[in-house]
Amino acid sequence: MFRDLLTLSSPGLFITGTDTGVGKTVIACAIAHQLRGTMESNSKHGPRVGVCKPLATGCRSDRSNLVSEDSEALAHFAGCRESLDVINPIRFRDPLAPAVAAQRAGRPMDYAKIARSLEQLDRTHDLLLIEGVGGVMVPIDPIDPELTVLELIRAIGYPVVVVTRAGLGTLNHTAMTVRILKQAGCRVVGLVVNYYEADSSGHLEVEEDLAMTTNRPWLTQQTGVEVLVTVPRCPVNVVRPQNGNIPGPILDAMGTCHWPAVMSTPAR
Repeated sequence: MFRDLLTLSSPGLFITGTDTGVGKTVIACAIAHQLRGTMESNSKHGPRVGVCKPLATGCRSDRSNLVSEDSEALAHFAGCRESLDVINPIRFRDPLAPAVAAQRAGRPMDYAKIARSLEQLDRTHDLLLIEGVGGVMVPIDPIDPELTVLELIRAIGYPVVVVTRAGLGTLNHTAMTVRILKQAGCRVVGLVVNYYEADSSGHLEVEEDLAMTTNRPWLTQQTGVEVLVTVPRCPVNVVRPQNGNIPGPILDAMGTCHWPAVMSTPAR
């Protein structure tokens, strides 16, 4: 993937999910917000938080450029002043898996560009937060269909947090994701359970309510990975990270974890 091993020296974290639409961007933005507010004992300001979304699809056209709203949101919540070209080096218009979008665009995957972005962010920031695209088995290279997000995670070497749903079906999806990551030698340091409702009457079936209340302990029992945070469900119309809006209950929940403690330098 990368011609040479990346030599990142800043502590970091890779945010992935069990699948698309599980809330990775909201969670990554909330973590960035919390990290930004973490005060260093010998400083009057928080750490410089670098953010990166190496690959993005479904980007909008802005004049002659493609822009990822997820990357704009990450930059906003982290207070990251790097250009969007650095924060999000590879972008495609079609809302598809990167390999498929790249094939349709007739463009090869430029891993050197991703490496340059990560190394620049590493030089200029104290902490680095990386958000993946889709789930771990999403293909990213049109020439090599077996190359997936998993290989990107492994190549970067940061510890991994998996964002997962609260309801029915999450045990299967989460167990598969964690097992694949562990078998690849990746360090899975925690789970974030998203979309939890303590009282979902009138919204979900009884079976799904029971699943929500029983899944959290079972996620850890089955995977051996700690649930770091359980995030409450909020109305969709107020969860707009691309507009700078993440409701207080989500930020408060994410603040119950001391995120610097789960970050580390790449394992080699």
